[in-house]
Amino acid sequence: MTSFPSRLSGIALAGVFALMGTQAHAIQLIAQGNLSGQSLDMSGLSGTLENGLSASLAGGLGSGLAWAGGNTFIGIQDRGPNAKAWNSTVDDTTSFIGRFQTLKLELSAAASGSPLPYTLTPTLTGTTLLSSPTALNYGTAPAPSINSAGKNYFTGRSDAFGAGLSTNPNDARLDPEAARVSKDGKSVFVSDEYGPYVYQFDRATGQRIRTFALPDMFAIANKSSQGAVEIATNATGRVTNKGMEGLAITPDGKYLVGFMQSPLAQDGGDGGAANRIVKIEIATGKVTQFAYNNTIAGKNYNSSEIVALNDHEFLVLERDGKGLGDGSKAVVKQVWKVDIAGADDVSALSGAAALLAKAPSKTLFLDIKAALNAAGIADDRIPAKLESLAFGEDVMVGGKLQHTLYIANDNDFLGDVLLSDKKTSVSYGNQFFVFGFGDADLGGSAFVPQQITAVPEPETYALMLAGLGLVGWMSRRRRG
Repeated sequence: MTSFPSRLSGIALAGVFALMGTQAHAIQLIAQGNLSGQSLDMSGLSGTLENGLSASLAGGLGSGLAWAGGNTFIGIQDRGPNAKAWNSTVDDTTSFIGRFQTLKLELSAAASGSPLPYTLTPTLTGTTLLSSPTALNYGTAPAPSINSAGKNYFTGRSDAFGAGLSTNPNDARLDPEAARVSKDGKSVFVSDEYGPYVYQFDRATGQRIRTFALPDMFAIANKSSQGAVEIATNATGRVTNKGMEGLAITPDGKYLVGFMQSPLAQDGGDGGAANRIVKIEIATGKVTQFAYNNTIAGKNYNSSEIVALNDHEFLVLERDGKGLGDGSKAVVKQVWKVDIAGADDVSALSGAAALLAKAPSKTLFLDIKAALNAAGIADDRIPAKLESLAFGEDVMVGGKLQHTLYIANDNDFLGDVLLSDKKTSVSYGNQFFVFGFGDADLGGSAFVPQQITAVPEPETYALMLAGLGLVGWMSRRRRG
């Protein structure tokens, strides 16, 4: 196995001479790519969902994005397509099996005269379905037909739950929103909105190997297949469809750091300012909480993603819901830097006032909308749901070594959508934007790259294990 001690890739060297004449700007867009949301993934699922759409749609895979070493990334789809009406009693959710996608996001030096220094070519290389080795509670939802002994698949159906708090790990419903790859490269951590949960899955097999328990204050007691009912009948816990949205992993691989999309109900609920950052020690499962202020220029925005600069400083993506896919124009899409070093643990606190008094200050790192505008992208062409952040390999831009920040969207499995003029229809796919930044852009912060041990592609890894007769052994070991 090979480790990645540096993020400097071969493309950096390839681009040095081609880009020597290009002037480098602070945190500029250096590449853009697109992957059709209407194409099929590699799950092998051939049936259709309850709403008539394919069970193997590759849309929405930018709900979460995780670097996996080299030019390999993990893309996360949420609970599946529910924009098409078919059954309001389950909020039009479907039996979409939870999964993550393996992607190659290849950067190559652009031709002379190109508007951006690099071209980005996204390629889907693998699909991994998510399952539990133990039985799951599907409630009134149909159990996936592909279930077998030791493989109980997670579903996007909102009615796939049983008794108990919403954080019951036996519930089959899963709405993945973020992912990070473990330091050894062998597993993927996934955050979820339904619970909220944080799960660890085997990267090769997709089987759940661990659950990280969040405190009961994050759970709701009254579960329903309808989000509006959940919101109306719970005064505490996560807001429906605004659960565990973002997830980071510290560079040393020891901690997961995440947050809700909106404040908990007892802290102000949707539209509130007082969010909670959750820090989980992977070895022990110990949870620490910190406050985060969602306010930008006097208005509160939901938080979509978090990524670690180092062990105490993080970049947080905050945004409105306007732009491409919404038929409107983007207004606020920004990345903020926050430092939790020295911040108080707010686990014992409740309510917006108490939390905001403990929230560390934040500073603007990147105005995404302004940067995309500067690259010639109009406001109604900026995806409404920019939802994921991931660092990638370093590259050379204008003769200078630059770090890379990848930002992707959730296209909600939509096909063609209207622009803000309500007349022009355009294809709405999985879009990827790559920004280059230098150490000078960090405002005195240190960027510590995550170290990931390289492993073969999931399909290759599984075949290797099978050839060695280790698949069954690993499964028995996990169960034991």
